[in-house]
Amino acid sequence: MRVWLLVLLCLGATAQAGAESKQPPGVAVASGHYLATEAGLEILQQGGNAFDAAIAVSSVLAVVESSSSGIGGGGFWLLHLADENREVMIDGREFAPGKAHEKLFQNPDGSVNRDKALNGPLAAGIPGEPAALAWMAEHYGRLPLKQSLAPAIRIAEEGFPAYPKYIALMKHRMKVIRRYPASVKQLTIDGRLPREGELIRQPDLAHTLRLLAEKGHDGFYKGEVAKKLVAGVQAAGGIWTLDDLARYRVIEREPVKFRYKQWQVVTASLPSSGGIALATMLNILEPFDLEAMSEATRVHLVVEAMRRAYRDRAIYLGDPDFVQVPSFLTSKDYAAGLRASIRLDKATPSSMLPGPAAKPEGGHTTHFSLMDAEGNMVSATMSVNTSYGSCFIPPGTGVLLNNEMDDFSSKPGSPNAYGLIGNHANAIEPYKRMLSSMSPSMVFGDDRVAVLGTPGGSRIITMVLLGMLDFFEGHGPASWVSLPRYHHQYVPDKIYLEPDALSRETVQALEAMGHTVVRKKHTWGYMHGVMWDKAGQHLEAATDPRWPSGKAAVKSAP
Repeated sequence: MRVWLLVLLCLGATAQAGAESKQPPGVAVASGHYLATEAGLEILQQGGNAFDAAIAVSSVLAVVESSSSGIGGGGFWLLHLADENREVMIDGREFAPGKAHEKLFQNPDGSVNRDKALNGPLAAGIPGEPAALAWMAEHYGRLPLKQSLAPAIRIAEEGFPAYPKYIALMKHRMKVIRRYPASVKQLTIDGRLPREGELIRQPDLAHTLRLLAEKGHDGFYKGEVAKKLVAGVQAAGGIWTLDDLARYRVIEREPVKFRYKQWQVVTASLPSSGGIALATMLNILEPFDLEAMSEATRVHLVVEAMRRAYRDRAIYLGDPDFVQVPSFLTSKDYAAGLRASIRLDKATPSSMLPGPAAKPEGGHTTHFSLMDAEGNMVSATMSVNTSYGSCFIPPGTGVLLNNEMDDFSSKPGSPNAYGLIGNHANAIEPYKRMLSSMSPSMVFGDDRVAVLGTPGGSRIITMVLLGMLDFFEGHGPASWVSLPRYHHQYVPDKIYLEPDALSRETVQALEAMGHTVVRKKHTWGYMHGVMWDKAGQHLEAATDPRWPSGKAAVKSAP
C-alpha cells in the first residue's frame, strides 16, 4: 500500500511539474502601430527573447508614434522572467532637473503659467526611455542593443507614411510646434500638416539612435548627444545641465502584487499610482458578485471604488524615494473599511471624503503587450505626456522632449491642463520622479494569463480595471480592448461615459442614486492586450479598434 501511495505521489508530482513547465505555443505582440509590432516579431524571429522584442517595439514606437512616446520621454516596463518565475518593473520615468523647484511654473502673483508648464524645454523632465532600453539589453536581452534598435534606425532613416492619428494629434499642436525650427523640420512637411501617406523621415533621430545602439547608456546621456541636448534646451530657455543627464539611472522596482479571488495581479509600483489604486479598487470589490448585479448597481459599486482610490492617490502618493507612502493602502483590511462606507442605493458625494483631487497626466501615451515562446512577458507603457510632449526638439538631436514636468503639482491646489489638482506629495523637487497613472499589468491564473495596459492619462487606471474585470469574467483581449468605458476620479464628482457606454435606463438609475453622469462625445484610450490560454494552449492578441493604426499578431512556434 505504501509503495503504491509513493508511486501515485511521484506520478502526481511529475504531472504537476509537466503542467507547470508548459510554454506558450508561439509568440504574441500587440502595439499601437503595425511597424512596431512587425519589429517585435522580426527580433523574435532573429532569436531574441521578449525583452529584446520590447526594445524593438519601444524604439519603433518612438519613431512612428512621437505624438505619444519617444526617447525624449519615459515609461514603465513590467517584465515577467519565465525561467525565474518572477516579475520586475523597470522604472524609466523622467526626473526633474537639478535646478527645478516647487515654484518653477508660478508667475509672480502665484498663479501657474500653463504655457511654460506644457510647452518648450522648461516643461521637459530628464528622459528615461533610452536608459531603460539599454538596461533591458544589458540585463535581460539575448541580442546586442544594436540589433534590437536596428528596425527603429532603419525606419527613422527611410521614413514611414503619415497616418490619421499622427496627423490628427499634430493638428492640435501645430501652433506650438511652429515655434521651434527643428520640430518643424522633423515633424511636418515644409511647415504644414503631413497628408496621409506622405513619408516622414527623421535622419537626426536615426543618428541619435545609432549612437545609443553603439555606446549604450552613455551614447545618450554623455558625449555628443548630451551636449547637443543641453545646448538646445538652454538656448531655448530650459534649465537642463550635463550633470542632470549624467545622473540619470533606471531603477528596478518590485511590482505591486495582490490576489483578487483566485487571480494573482501584478502591476506597476510607485512612482506609478496605478498599482496601489488597482489594489484598492479590486480589494473593495472582491466580496461582491458583480456579474449577478444589475448594470446600474454594478457600475455604482465600481464607481464608488474608483472614487475612494483616486482620493487616496491625491493624498498619499508620490515618488517613493521622496515621500513616505503608507503601506496599508493595499491591505484587505483597509479596503474593508472603505467598503463599509459604500451604500448600495446611494452615491457618496466626494465632498464627504475630504482631500485634494487627483492630478492627471496627458492622455497621449502608448502601450504594448507581448509574450515569447518561452513564457517571458512584457507589459510596457511609455509617454511624453500631452500629444507631441513639449513640441520642442533640440537642434541636431531629433529627440522630441516630453512635457512631464506638468505631471508634478506645479502649485498644490491649482489645476493643470486637465482640470485636476495635485498635492504636496507630488510637488516639484530636483531629481524627483513625477507621479504617473501608467499601469502596465499582468494577471496570472491556473488556466489563463493576461498582459494588458493602455494610454489615457488619469483614465488609464480605470480602463485597466475594467479590462481586468472583463478578463475575470472569462473574456479574451478582443473584448477587453473594445469595452465601452466609464470613469470617475473623485473630483470632479462626475461619472464620465464614452458615447453609448451605458443604456439610458442605467444612466437614469445612477442619477436617481445621486450620481452626476456626463456622456462625452469622444472615446478615450488605446488598449493592447495578449492572453495565453494555458488550458487550451493557444494565444490571443488584440489592439483597440478606436484607432486603426495598431496591429496584433500571433505566430506559432516552429
